Amino acid sequence: MLQASFTMEYALLGFFRQQPRHGYELYQQFSDPAGVWQVWRLKQSHFYALLAKLETAGYLSATLHPQDARPPRKMFHLTPAGQAVFFAWVRSPVAHARQIRMEFLTKLYFAQQESNEVVQQLLAEQRAVCHTWLAQQQAQAQTHEQPQGFSGFVTQFRLSQLESILAWLETCEQLAFRGHPLHET
Repeated sequence: MLQASFTMEYALLGFFRQQPRHGYELYQQFSDPAGVWQVWRLKQSHFYALLAKLETAGYLSATLHPQDARPPRKMFHLTPAGQAVFFAWVRSPVAHARQIRMEFLTKLYFAQQESNEVVQQLLAEQRAVCHTWLAQQQAQAQTHEQPQGFSGFVTQFRLSQLESILAWLETCEQLAFRGHPLHET
């Protein structure tokens, strides 16, 4: 199983859900400015290292495809284990508010490629988690004296950040429930 901190590996598995690909073709899709590139940047050398790691873990399998005057091209395929770990990841909310900007947006990118139902489920579950975080922050703020100075700034930042995230998630949910695609086709 991949560690929770390895979001990019999960994202790479998501690209293979669409079809088998060779590394260069996948990197071209990954670096499309209208896609995940808006959220994640990855050097090509690191990208290939991650593909090797996923193959070693059994989430990808590879076959060599000969080319005329060039070295054979390695074509990667998603394995059943890779598909299972990807599905579990894409359908689960993130565990920390700081993960919204990169990991959650990446999950949302791939969820919309699965179905509107997956998008709706992900948004609803993330919203529920965020409500829990907000309640915890509010309770923590109420159990202590009104924080002053820097502590007050941090507390207000966390509260307003969670309120903003919740408002954004609710807007996304409204769009998803109306059947509007959350991506460009």
